[in-house]
Amino acid sequence: MEAAESRETQAREYLRKHRIPELLTYLTSSLLFFRPEHPRDYLITILERLRIAKLTGIAFPFYMDNSNIVSMFEMMDPSNRGTISFVQYKEALQTLGLCTPDEVLKDTGRSISLDNFRDEVNKRTEEIYATF
Repeated sequence: MEAAESRETQAREYLRKHRIPELLTYLTSSLLFFRPEHPRDYLITILERLRIAKLTGIAFPFYMDNSNIVSMFEMMDPSNRGTISFVQYKEALQTLGLCTPDEVLKDTGRSISLDNFRDEVNKRTEEIYATF
């Protein structure tokens, strides 16, 4: 029994160390966002672009550009208040694969503005995809 638990722990640590869950979340989110006609070819292209970005040191282009971030924020703010709740903010980061459900984020009790949301999405994107 211990050997099986040890192998499972080692497997989880290996996946965490190499950020495989984040990569798979990114690939899945990207597929659902673009819905390419040929998903396997699309995934191969994305992985090749990640490899080239890693080799050249050039940042990998994230599929959520500013207009997409604004659109996502506006969907969460249908009354046009200019802010979203912390819960909406965390769910959006999870949807984008930029945070895990068990990740603890600091809730300051304040609403999240578009600028705060955009800055956090961009910062987390750079941090996560720099490791791929």
